Amino acid sequence: MTPLVAAAVLMAAVTHASWNAIAARIKDQLLSFTLISGGGALIGGVTACFVPLPAAGAWPYLIASAVLHVAYMALLMKSFTLGDFGQMYPIARGTAPLVVTLLAAVFVGEIPDAGQLAGVAVACAGLTGLALWGIRGKGARPHWPALLAAGATGLAIAAYTVVDGVGVRAAQTPLGYIAWLMVLEGLAIPAYTFYRRRAALASQLRPYAARGLLAAAMSVAAYGFVLWAQTKAPLAPIAALRESSIIVGAAIGALLFKERFGGPRIAAAGLMVVGIGLMLYAS
Repeated sequence: MTPLVAAAVLMAAVTHASWNAIAARIKDQLLSFTLISGGGALIGGVTACFVPLPAAGAWPYLIASAVLHVAYMALLMKSFTLGDFGQMYPIARGTAPLVVTLLAAVFVGEIPDAGQLAGVAVACAGLTGLALWGIRGKGARPHWPALLAAGATGLAIAAYTVVDGVGVRAAQTPLGYIAWLMVLEGLAIPAYTFYRRRAALASQLRPYAARGLLAAAMSVAAYGFVLWAQTKAPLAPIAALRESSIIVGAAIGALLFKERFGGPRIAAAGLMVVGIGLMLYAS
C-alpha cells in the first residue's frame, strides 16, 4: 500500500465517521437516510453524465452491491435508533474487516498470514469487550437488539466491500462505478419514505435538508476514496485501515453526543484498533 493509497483510505475513515455522526444526530432516522440516499443518487446521476460507463462485467456486481447497500442503510438506521452512536458505530465498523479478511480469502484468493490472523484475534477480543460493555445506563448487561443490529450492519459492510472490490476492478473506471452505484442504491429508501409519508414529506425534510445533503456528499466522497484504493491494493488491509474511523466515531460520541465512554469501553475500542493495526502491518 503506497502512502497515497493509505492517505486516501484515512481520509475516507474520517469522512465516513463524520457523515455517520450527522446521520445519527437527526432523530428521525428515516428522514436522515432519505436525504443521504437521495442526495447520493443525485450526485451519482450528475457524475455519471461526465464519466465513462462501467464495463459490462461490472454490472452484476453493481446490482448486487446496490442491494447490499440498501440492507446496510436499513440496518444502520436500526442501530442508531436502538443504541448509542459511540458503541454502535465501532461494533458495526469493527466487525467488517474481520469478515472481509475471511471473504477475501475465500472468494478473491487473498490468503491471510499468521500476523493477519493474530490481528483478527486481537480485534475480536476488543469487539467482544465493546459489545459486552453496557449501553444507556444498563450496566454490564448487553442490549441484544442493538448489538445484533450493529453486528448485522458489519456483515453487510463486509459483503459489499468484497463485492465492490471485485466490481470496481472489473469496471475499469472507479468514478463510473461509484456514480452508478450511488444511483442504483440511492432510490430505494427515498421511494419507501415517500410511500410512508406522502404529502407531509417535503415539510418534514426541510429542517434537515442542509445537514442531510452535506452527509450525502461526504458519504459519496468517503466511499469513492475507498473504491479507488481497492483498485490499487488488496482488500483486507484497506478494510483494516479504513476502520481507524472507529477512534473518530468514539471521539465524536463522547465529545459531541456526550455519551458515556468510560475506561472499559475505551480499552475495548483501543484493543480493536490494535488488532486492525496488526492486520494492516502484517499485510
